[in-house]
Amino acid sequence: MKNLCASYLATSMLLLTSGPVFSAESANKADNPEFVRKAALKIDTYVAGWYRQKKLPVPDVTDDATFLRRAFLVGIGRVPTAEEGLFFLEIDDENKRTELIDYLLNSPGYASHMTNWMFDLLRITDEMDDVYSGRNPYRAWAADAVAENMRWDELTTKLLSTSGSLWKEDQAAVGYYLRDKGMPLDNLANSMQIFLGTQMECAQCHDDPFGETERHDFYELAAFTEGQNYVPLAGKIRPLFDESRLEENRGKPKSAVIDMIRYQILEQTLVGGGSGRIKLPMDYQYRDAQPGELIGGRTPFGKTVRMSDRSSSDDGRKKLAEWVTTKTEGQFEAVMANRLWQRVMGRGIYEPISEYVPAKDTNLPGLMNYLTELMVELDYDLKTFQKILLNTKTFQFVPNPNPAKVQNGDDFHGRQLTRLSAEQIWDSLITLAGGNPDKKPRRTLDDRAHTRQAGIIPGKTMAQITDEVLKLKTTAELDAYCDELTALLGGSGKRKKGGDDSMMMTQEIRSYGKGAQVRASELPSPAPNDHLLFLFGQSVRDTVNGANTEPNVGQVLTLMNGFVQDQLVNNPNAHIYKSLEGASSPTEKVRRLYVGILSRPPSDEEMSWMMDEVKISGDTDDAYRNILSALVMSSEFLFLQ
Repeated sequence: MKNLCASYLATSMLLLTSGPVFSAESANKADNPEFVRKAALKIDTYVAGWYRQKKLPVPDVTDDATFLRRAFLVGIGRVPTAEEGLFFLEIDDENKRTELIDYLLNSPGYASHMTNWMFDLLRITDEMDDVYSGRNPYRAWAADAVAENMRWDELTTKLLSTSGSLWKEDQAAVGYYLRDKGMPLDNLANSMQIFLGTQMECAQCHDDPFGETERHDFYELAAFTEGQNYVPLAGKIRPLFDESRLEENRGKPKSAVIDMIRYQILEQTLVGGGSGRIKLPMDYQYRDAQPGELIGGRTPFGKTVRMSDRSSSDDGRKKLAEWVTTKTEGQFEAVMANRLWQRVMGRGIYEPISEYVPAKDTNLPGLMNYLTELMVELDYDLKTFQKILLNTKTFQFVPNPNPAKVQNGDDFHGRQLTRLSAEQIWDSLITLAGGNPDKKPRRTLDDRAHTRQAGIIPGKTMAQITDEVLKLKTTAELDAYCDELTALLGGSGKRKKGGDDSMMMTQEIRSYGKGAQVRASELPSPAPNDHLLFLFGQSVRDTVNGANTEPNVGQVLTLMNGFVQDQLVNNPNAHIYKSLEGASSPTEKVRRLYVGILSRPPSDEEMSWMMDEVKISGDTDDAYRNILSALVMSSEFLFLQ
């Protein structure tokens, strides 16, 4: 290991003084091993410079077992199966770490794990104001965007600028605004935190006493999104929704159809591209403007973008998206680069990650600048960016059990111990219980036409009804259309069975309840209060990155008496037990348990302890159940090294 570390430092120092690490002509960088290798080495160059500057010893590179578990948990959010672990540990190939990274990032597990992370960042939930659990097209759109590796700048642009219907596949990103319906200022504050690492929520009410943002700045920025709304119940359509008409149909199937059209279609269709003008609140308290004064949009930093206060426009949100992604002088790229550094390395280059720090003020300005440039060079490809980080020697350093030597950021001296996220724990437990969970299919969007009281309208999707409703011009036309849909219900108010068309549309629908042993990304989100995910701190998605890893009594109880005991310890069909089949001796069984659970073989001392347990229990199933229970409840299983 010492020779490897010395070679690392020497090679990195040589590279630091050399020219560019890659050619600008590289076509597909994700598939270019030489590009990935040189970019990773460039990162190691800056970290090596840190050691020289601080006169610190270079950490050892970790052993295969620690790397195996770390790469799986960081790359795809679960521990390896016993089979995957044994294969990696026993193979003799100098390139096996690089090949493992490729295997992980090309597997469905990457998308699943990254989906959890993206949902936390964007506060995505299954339910969303009159859209029933499990039927949120915005959630499905975001999951597909991650699976397809949509570029970060493209995804951001769609979130900030899309208008239209939630139920249209190419417009489902409107869910980003509809998720905060009636709270556009809160949505804007969250947007600034997510995309630009800027805290502006205080400026909704007053000048920020801890920062530079003034209340006037906030409202100038809010002008870009002002005027967005859902399809109003106005004009010739409104009479159908008057109380007298609603009362006339109350309790009838037609009432359920009317409710569906109002709450699930019209109020889930976003109109208004951003007027660029906004009135200051009536409690505005500063001398630079008057309460209620109409002001135009203006960006607070980066390249200035203005909108007129004299006339309304309809492209404010597009201009906002363009400013965020292209005119903030590297801040957009740097914020995501730092978020991904924290995701892979355990700590951000600066922290907290939602409060942007210019590269010159970080502990390692050269590295921060390079990562920002790399994000642009990769065309905002988040998967390839992480692939490069995973291939660095910095990622492979031995764990660091000591507190960070620097405040507010990474000290680049080995990964510090962190407890697994709730999703990592769940996904690892179901791996032990059922084997590779990535073999199970993803859930799909149920876009059938659901009414709240009368069930499903056969032969219709929500997208079809949306198209048809938005073409209607008069109350009479809408009234007649509601009668048509009611007739499809059979007039009974109950779900209609049968029909080839109905069956054709439902055969591909796939969903999972809270008790299903599938990846956390496929379960109801967020999980209910009695689920292991909730108990271990899964975010309820009210705030950006709202998950926590704080311990509580419920965690202990669920490990001792809940899922672990029911589905693992006392389940003879658990996958981890199947991995013991064919073992030639008790010591081989113990070794397989260790590799399957902790991704490493036991030490000699641990093997001695386990053999004592086997002898006491007479080499029965009880012995291996006790060993499994002890290993799963250990800190080593629950923490990432």
